Amino acid sequence: MAEELDEETLAFAHRMFDLAREGRTEELVGNVAAGLPVNLTNDKGDTLLILAAYHAHADTVAALLSHGADPARTNDRGQTALAAAVFRRSTGTVSALLDAGAVPTQGSPSAIETARFFELPDMLALLQRA
Repeated sequence: MAEELDEETLAFAHRMFDLAREGRTEELVGNVAAGLPVNLTNDKGDTLLILAAYHAHADTVAALLSHGADPARTNDRGQTALAAAVFRRSTGTVSALLDAGAVPTQGSPSAIETARFFELPDMLALLQRA
């Protein structure tokens, strides 16, 4: 049975997810370096990496990847950081994820399916070069 987290711990976790959303790389990575799990997930299965990618923070994505964030992780809906970055049309974020080994066909919908569905030819071309 999972242990209940106290309010202080929950508030800290929420703050870390906010740092990822806001692209506050230095503070977030400082916490990762101090022991915060780099693949920490929220109640929807979103990782710090997925949130940073969705909000198009290429520097934060690159920093999380350099600290071991898993580009293959999916959230509870089967979405990947790469699909999120494609949806947001963030070339820098997509490139960082591809360089880290993210697979364009992984997830549901995959990054390729996302690019096709939203008619994003620039993103599809970037993914097909991978």
